[in-house]
Amino acid sequence: MLVRIVGGNGGLAPGFRNTSYLIDGKLLIDAGSVASGLSLEEQLLVENIIISHPHLDHISDLAFLPDNCFGLKGVPFEVYTSKTVRNAIKKHLMNDLIWPDFSKLPSEENPTIRFHDLKPEQMIVLGDYKVFPVRVNHFGDAVGLIIERDDAAILFTQDTGPTERIWEVAKSYKNLKAIFSEVSFPNKMQNVADASLHLTPQSVFKEIAKMPPTIPIFLGHIKPNYKSTIYQEIDELGCERITLFCSDDTHFVF
Repeated sequence: MLVRIVGGNGGLAPGFRNTSYLIDGKLLIDAGSVASGLSLEEQLLVENIIISHPHLDHISDLAFLPDNCFGLKGVPFEVYTSKTVRNAIKKHLMNDLIWPDFSKLPSEENPTIRFHDLKPEQMIVLGDYKVFPVRVNHFGDAVGLIIERDDAAILFTQDTGPTERIWEVAKSYKNLKAIFSEVSFPNKMQNVADASLHLTPQSVFKEIAKMPPTIPIFLGHIKPNYKSTIYQEIDELGCERITLFCSDDTHFVF
């Protein structure tokens, strides 16, 4: 699997894109920067989209993607998410006031995006991929994902505070190749991280003890204004398993 970090930050600023991970050019995890980070030709190649939770930095470009591709694709973008997320998007974003409801355009029978339910610990199959969602410790019925293709599985937690169940499930995957997780705030802001259900370097270190051993760990969702401090504090952990996202539009092959 080719994992492209279209955007991997926990904030938006010049040089920092919000969260969107693209697998093999066609399976998208979250839509924080899919329209701003991919060419129009690349956007048209996206087939399935999984939205982990309804926070704006994970859904914002779901407004612009169907707008960019309207009338050009021929088939809908298939969007898989919880009822909580779908209802939030349709009530607060694609409500025909803030933005058009592309799940009804050009018609309900032939929409530009089409929503499907994603339920915790119920596997779905999307073409070559098996997707197993697991509830994590974050707002909006947030889920992490274990995505499997052929002989490789990859775990994505997206946004989460300290959590348990997904690490238990991960240990049953003998073909797990990588863990993608987050570190949002520096240690001095542990109280903010706890309140917002995010991680700091010191709480990441505690999470590692729960994870399957030896698997490489990739950390994103860093708040741009704390980047240098978080880099230093992660380095001080001395954990060779950890790779931090240094820039957007980075590729990893598993």
